[in-house]
Amino acid sequence: MNFILNRKLKYYTKQILKYVTIIISACALIVGIIVIKYKPIYKVSISGTDIGYVQNKEAFEEKVKTEILQEEKIDSIDIKMNPEYEFKFVDRRIGTNEEEIAKRVKQDVTITYKYYELAVNNEAVDSVNTIEEAEDLVNKIKQDNPGQELELSIIEKYTENKEEVKTSEFEIAKNDIQTKVTEKLEEMKKQREEEKRINSMPEINGIKLAYVPVSGTITSRYGVSSRIRSSDHTGLDIATSRGTPIKVVASGTVTCATYRGSYGNVVKVDHGNGLETWYAHTSEMYVTEGQKVEAGEVIATVGSTGNSTGPHLHLEIRINGQHVNPQNYFYQ
Repeated sequence: MNFILNRKLKYYTKQILKYVTIIISACALIVGIIVIKYKPIYKVSISGTDIGYVQNKEAFEEKVKTEILQEEKIDSIDIKMNPEYEFKFVDRRIGTNEEEIAKRVKQDVTITYKYYELAVNNEAVDSVNTIEEAEDLVNKIKQDNPGQELELSIIEKYTENKEEVKTSEFEIAKNDIQTKVTEKLEEMKKQREEEKRINSMPEINGIKLAYVPVSGTITSRYGVSSRIRSSDHTGLDIATSRGTPIKVVASGTVTCATYRGSYGNVVKVDHGNGLETWYAHTSEMYVTEGQKVEAGEVIATVGSTGNSTGPHLHLEIRINGQHVNPQNYFYQ
């Protein structure tokens, strides 16, 4: 009985091994055919549209990421449409198109760039890539300009437009900022000098006479009589070359800018508080009646219009309608 069972067991074992061998051989044949004719590959699609094939999904994604991130100044990346990958066996004659797919993927990527703008008194001067560079620049400029009164600030900037990112190398940025600091310090010095000058100027009824109209030679003083006048002189004549700019002494409103008899072309300005100034014999007038003017603004040029013997400015100062001697305030 045992003998019969052993023979049957051997028989079935051989049969099973035979079929297993056949199956393995068939699978090997199939795999061989597949390997010869087909290759494993990833089909790539975006929003359901096939855009090509890549050999290796992980390698492709790393390639795209590296190409994007190799640029400096990138703060964040937002991929609007993530590619979809499907593993497939395809005909070996079908090639991959990684470069084309990479370009297509990048089209759907929003990149935010970050850089650091350096400003002097809130005026942007230059930009650098990193906060470390920006802080080093500010510290360096402060060391080179001890005690300076300027405000050096760092502004973190973001943009999706790469063309807006115009950063400089450290030394170039340092030179640009130092140049701007020097300019600003010179401006501040001139401003202080100008404020000092204006503070030293006289006042009439609380109105600061901030500017001398022209520089020149006094040819006729206030109150003198002359054969060319019917009455004593009501102003001060300052001779200078024709075309010399005439500055208004203080801010105010133009009440007259026209030809007026013996005065020729005359500009009158009301400064408020009863103060009025007249500028006569001008060649050109740059203002009109009703116009607001600022102290120091050029309102006309020196000429010889009206009752005049040569190019000069006839300056009158009137307080509450009465003319006074301009030399009480100017040309002393």
